[in-house]
Amino acid sequence: MLASDVILADSLLKRVKGLLGRKDFPLGSAMIIKPCNSVHTFFMQFPIDLVFMAKDNKVIKSVNSLPPNRLTSICLSAYYVIELPAGTLSKTSTLPTDLLEFTQ
Repeated sequence: MLASDVILADSLLKRVKGLLGRKDFPLGSAMIIKPCNSVHTFFMQFPIDLVFMAKDNKVIKSVNSLPPNRLTSICLSAYYVIELPAGTLSKTSTLPTDLLEFTQ
């Protein structure tokens, strides 16, 4: 399991704000940014893991521990991105081509 506490950022305002203003991002948390194909960490105070996802919920690309004040390249095939606390991907062994399942 990647996260149990998930925030959906699916409006322009929510996507722009993202994780800005937070002082931490506890393990078990996630933010899904939809639609999205690139992420920045400008003005953030902590690193994050990223999972670029296709519409069919397959992992296209992952980024481990992106530090603050960085910008990812554009992943044209990504439909949405999942932001996770740094270290989550290595702990869960999440890799490209994995298929993620969402439950409520």
